[in-house]
Amino acid sequence: MNKLGGGAGGGGQVSGAVGIAAGPTASAAAAAAQRQRTLLQRADADIGSLLDNFSHLLKAARINDSVRNAQEGFQMEIHAARVVQAADSLLKLVSELKQTAVFSDFLSLNEHIEQHVTKFSGQCDETEQLLSSVGEEAAVSLRELESHYYQSIHRS
Repeated sequence: MNKLGGGAGGGGQVSGAVGIAAGPTASAAAAAAQRQRTLLQRADADIGSLLDNFSHLLKAARINDSVRNAQEGFQMEIHAARVVQAADSLLKLVSELKQTAVFSDFLSLNEHIEQHVTKFSGQCDETEQLLSSVGEEAAVSLRELESHYYQSIHRS
C-alpha cells in the first residue's frame, strides 16, 4: 500500500465478467471496464492509506515521554499531512466518478436513440405501404371513372 496517499498502488480486484457487444461498442465497453477497475483500485489504495496514516497518527499521540514528544509531534504532522493527501485524492476520485457517471449515460442514450430509429423505420415502411395501397386504389378508381365517362351518353 502506498503510505504517501493519493498514489496508485495495490488494491482490490474486480471480479465478474463484463458483457461486451460486438462492433465499435466492444472497445468502449472494454475501456469502461478497465477504467472501473482502475478507479476501484485507486479508491482501495487511498482508503488504505487514509486508515494506515490515521492509525499511525493515533499511535504517535499516545506517547507521554517528553524527549520523544517532539519527535512524535513531527511524525504526527507528517501522518496528518498524509491523511489530508489521501482525503484529497478521494475527493478527486469522487469528482471523476461523477463525471464518468454523467458521460457514461451516453451509452443508454445511444440505445434509446437506436430504439427510436428502429421504431421510426417501421413506421416509415408502414407509411410507404399505405401510400402505395392508396395510390393503387386511386388508380383503380380513376380507371373506373374513365371507363364510365367514355361509356357515358353525356360525353360530347
